[in-house]
Amino acid sequence: MDDLHRRTLEALPEAVLVADRAGAIQLWSAAATRIFGFSAEQTLGRSLDLIIPERQRARHWDGYRRVVATGVTQYGDRVLAVPALRADGKRISVEFTVALLRDARGQVDGIVALLRDVTERWERERERAKAASSGA
Repeated sequence: MDDLHRRTLEALPEAVLVADRAGAIQLWSAAATRIFGFSAEQTLGRSLDLIIPERQRARHWDGYRRVVATGVTQYGDRVLAVPALRADGKRISVEFTVALLRDARGQVDGIVALLRDVTERWERERERAKAASSGA
């Protein structure tokens, strides 16, 4: 990676992750370390399971494998919201977008995701909804 690309990647407030066809992490940005608490050294080559709560893993991997096999994602440029895991085991809420990385033949050889921690906003919204439903 040249210097401009490296500096751009490291300056972004959103986490940038790239996983290969098998779901092994190939790129982990500084913001990913800040959000998830894992260093790049702890994640590179490891499964995305590091940040996926156990309850969501089967659904995640079904979709991931389907996208890699077909080259089609139903999400396009939509922002998705899911729970995630930090290195300390704490659950957080993240919003993210994905893009497919293709090789010279057009086959999917990885997926890039941009993620943002929205835990504080999600908790505020949950508290507001709770207060509204209790008549406060």
